[in-house]
Amino acid sequence: MTTRANDWPDMGRFWTVPNTLSLLRLVLVFPIAWLIWQDGPLEWVVGLVLVAILTDWFDGRLARWLGTVSEWGKVLDPLADKVAGGLAVLALTFRASEPNLPVWFLVLVVARDAAIVGGSALLARRVGKIVMSAWLGKAATTWLAITVLAALLRADMPVLMVCVYMTAALLVVSFLVYTWHFVRTARMPDGQRKAYQLDLGSGRAPSDTPPRGASKGPGPSESTGKSPAVSDSTEGSTAPSTPSSNPS
Repeated sequence: MTTRANDWPDMGRFWTVPNTLSLLRLVLVFPIAWLIWQDGPLEWVVGLVLVAILTDWFDGRLARWLGTVSEWGKVLDPLADKVAGGLAVLALTFRASEPNLPVWFLVLVVARDAAIVGGSALLARRVGKIVMSAWLGKAATTWLAITVLAALLRADMPVLMVCVYMTAALLVVSFLVYTWHFVRTARMPDGQRKAYQLDLGSGRAPSDTPPRGASKGPGPSESTGKSPAVSDSTEGSTAPSTPSSNPS
C-alpha cells in the first residue's frame, strides 16, 4: 500500500527478535546510569555496558539476516542509543566523584538529540518514511561512548577533554547534516517526496536535479512518436533517479 502524504508510515511488526534486543538495551540503560550515579562497582557497569553493546551489534544484523527489517527497528535502535547517551552523560556530569563531564556538554547532547527526534517525527509524517541514521551520527555516537568510557576509567583531564571536544564537534556537524537533509526533503513537492526515499544511512538523498549524464527525456524534435504536448504531459509521471550524494 502506498503511503499518502502527511500520513504516518507503516511501521511493520513490532515484536521481532531485533526489536526485542533494542528494547533490552533500552531497559539496561537505567541500571547502568544508576550505577554510574552511585559510583557503583566498575565491574558491574562494564559488564552491563558490554551486554548493551552486544545487543546494539546484533539487532541490525539479525534484522537483515532474518528479513525482519521494519520501521519500528529504525525508531527503537537510535532511540535506545540516545537515551543511553543522555542518561550516561547526565550521571557523569552530576555524580559526586570526579572526573565530571561539563554541563555545557550535557546540554549539547540533550538538545541535539531532542531536536533530531522531534524533526524525525515531523519528517516521518510528512514524507511517510522513517529516516535512518547518517554515518556522521553513528560516528558521533561512537565518540560519545568513548568519552563516557574515558570518564568511567578516570582518564587524565587533558585526555578526557580531547574526547569531549571531539564528540562535541561530531555532534554539531552531524546535526547540521541532519538539518540540511530534513529541510531539503520537507520542502519538496508532494510528488517528488513520493518518488524519493531518503536514506541517510546509505548516503543516498533526494535531489531535485537529475544525475550527471542522465537524459532529460525526449525533446519535441526527437523521434518519439508523440507530439510535444503529449511528451510534456507524460514526462513528469516518471520518477527521476536518485543520485548518490553525501554532503561533506
